[in-house]
Amino acid sequence: REVSLQEISSIYQETGMEIESFVHGALCYCYSGQCLLSSLLGGRSGNRGRCAQPCRLSYQVTNAKGNIYNRKQPYPISPKDLCTLDLLPLMAEAGVFSYKIEGRMKTALYVAVVARTYRQAIDDYMKDPALYASKIPYYQEEISKCTYRQFTTGFFYGKPDENTQIYDNNTYIKEYTYLGIVGETNEEGKYCISQRNKFSVGEQIEVMKPNGDNIEATVKSIQDEEGNQMESAPHPKQILYIDLGIKLDRYDILRRKEPVTEL
Repeated sequence: REVSLQEISSIYQETGMEIESFVHGALCYCYSGQCLLSSLLGGRSGNRGRCAQPCRLSYQVTNAKGNIYNRKQPYPISPKDLCTLDLLPLMAEAGVFSYKIEGRMKTALYVAVVARTYRQAIDDYMKDPALYASKIPYYQEEISKCTYRQFTTGFFYGKPDENTQIYDNNTYIKEYTYLGIVGETNEEGKYCISQRNKFSVGEQIEVMKPNGDNIEATVKSIQDEEGNQMESAPHPKQILYIDLGIKLDRYDILRRKEPVTEL
C-alpha cells in the first residue's frame, strides 16, 4: 500500500508475480511494519497486529522555542482512510490480483459493508466496464454506511501530500448502527439474533443481504430465550428471537439508519 500504481505495474511486468494490494481502510502514518509508537506509548505492538493507533491522538507541534505551531490543527499525524473504489480497473491493469480490505478489530457490519461493496464493484466491472463506471456513486454511497473517516487514494498516484491528512479533528462518521446477525429459526418461525445495540418494537430497520439488496422492515416482536415478549432489547449480546414480518436468511445483517454523527 506504499507504492504507486506505476510502481505496481513495473513490479508485475518485471516479475509476473500476482500482486496483493491494500485497497480500503485505515492508513498507517508510518511505513507498514516499521512503527514503534504504539508499543512505546501503550505496550501494544502495531507490528504484531495490536496497534492502539496513537497517531490518532492530539499532539502539539512546537518550534525550537517551544511555541505551538498551529493550535487549529491538533492532529498532525492522523491520516484519512484509504478508498479505491474508483481505481479498481487501473489496479487490475497494473497487476493487482488480490484486493486486501481492513478487517482487524472492526465490526461484522463494517467488514460486510466494505467487502460486499468491493465485490459488487469488481463483478460489475468484469461484466461491463460501463456498468461499473455508472454505479460508482452507488458504491460510494454504500461504503459510507459503515463508520469511516474522510477518504484518500493514498500512495497510488504518488507520494501523499497534506490533503491525505485530517488535521482539525479525529472523528469517525457514523450513519448506521449495527444491530445483529440473523441465525437459526425457532419452532415459532422467529429468527434468532445475538443483539449488538439497542432496538425496539415498532422501529424501522434495514436488512442487509449478501447479494447487495437492502430491505427495510419494521420490528413486529422481540422475545428473549424463555419466550417472554419484550418492547426493547437494551442489553448487548443478548440472545433474542425477532419477527420483522418478512422472510430472513441466515447471516443477514440487521442495521438501523441514524442521523449522521461523528464519533
